[in-house]
Amino acid sequence: MDKSGDSGRPQPGAGGTGPGAAPGGEQPRRPAEPGGGLLMGRPFGVPVYVAPSWFVVAALITWVFGGQLDRVLPELGGARYLVALFFAIAFYASVLVHELAHTVAALRYKLPVRRIQLQFFGGVSEIEKETETPGREFILAFVGPLLSLVLGGVFYGAMQFVEPGTVPGVLLAGLMISNLIVAAFNLLPGLPLDGGRMLRAVVWKITGKPMSGTVAAAWVGRGLAVTVLIGLPLLTHTGAVGSANQEIGGVETVMDALLAAILAGIIWTGAGNSLRMARLREHLPDLRARTLTRRAVPVESATPLSEALRRANEAGARALVVVDGQGNPKGVVREAAIVGVPEHRRPWVAVSGLAQDLTEGMRIPAELAGEALLDRLKATPATEYLVVEETGQIYGVLSTADVERAFVKAMARPES
Repeated sequence: MDKSGDSGRPQPGAGGTGPGAAPGGEQPRRPAEPGGGLLMGRPFGVPVYVAPSWFVVAALITWVFGGQLDRVLPELGGARYLVALFFAIAFYASVLVHELAHTVAALRYKLPVRRIQLQFFGGVSEIEKETETPGREFILAFVGPLLSLVLGGVFYGAMQFVEPGTVPGVLLAGLMISNLIVAAFNLLPGLPLDGGRMLRAVVWKITGKPMSGTVAAAWVGRGLAVTVLIGLPLLTHTGAVGSANQEIGGVETVMDALLAAILAGIIWTGAGNSLRMARLREHLPDLRARTLTRRAVPVESATPLSEALRRANEAGARALVVVDGQGNPKGVVREAAIVGVPEHRRPWVAVSGLAQDLTEGMRIPAELAGEALLDRLKATPATEYLVVEETGQIYGVLSTADVERAFVKAMARPES
């Protein structure tokens, strides 16, 4: 499955309702490169990580598949676990191919991919933006299961050239079946599975509303979660689906119930996250630099802080911009730095010592909004930004704290 992440969210910064209204004083830090486990490589420029949970699953697959090999190929002895470990690695290599299909399609549509992570139940492609059309959404979701089906066919074809009952024959059969299961599972029509994104695309196309598609696919996904939670233990208990632990007596019942609970929890949580992210994106256009900007007063670098704050209070402004003799902006006075200056020292402290020098990335057009605004803030982390008109005239100062509050307010709106 793939997941559209929200890494465009600005980091919380120091701020309040006016100059000197919030504690703190740390300089903004540039976000570290996304992690998530052991970095394995960067195909197509996208980092691929193996999460620690993968090693747990790899060990479990090795143990279960090794037990099955003992019944099919008893002559292997202890070497069966080496063969089983190879199967676990090959299986997750197939999962990686599935995720790379999503990644290549996303890059083809110029959608940034944050990372690929192999984890407990398969893999995740973290695509940072939504597709622009339902057709692209459908294709982006479908290519993953399609590649798994193709791999299943490739392994089936390879089986025709090896002798059944041998190590290569058993491995190829296992990989064929596992890829077909991955394809079938991901085609189930509920978020966060690929089939859910395909259903979302269909409803989006019919209604013309991406949010309607998300709501429909998310609730189907929650229904799937309940079905898995109840149905999987029933199927294995009645023998409709074979359990890998039948020789251990009653342990298989507990294992099947635990597996069902984990899988159902992942699907339910993923469906809920999809709803929240869709709701956020629906309200992203409300995040406009112009409406969130604080009014600012220009002050020259030698101006005492007390005088600058007096001018701001008289003008009803909530921010200070340091300008040169010609009125050109040179820096933004950090609100957190103002708080760090005791009131009795403010007549003796020049605003230049509290200002952050402006870089090109800290100049925000007043009309910037939505994801474009969040992307701009992410590219140049800071606590305050200078907002300018198309003419270059100073409009005001945008505080990261104000954007964060608006962001959280959008996230907190009740579900549809």
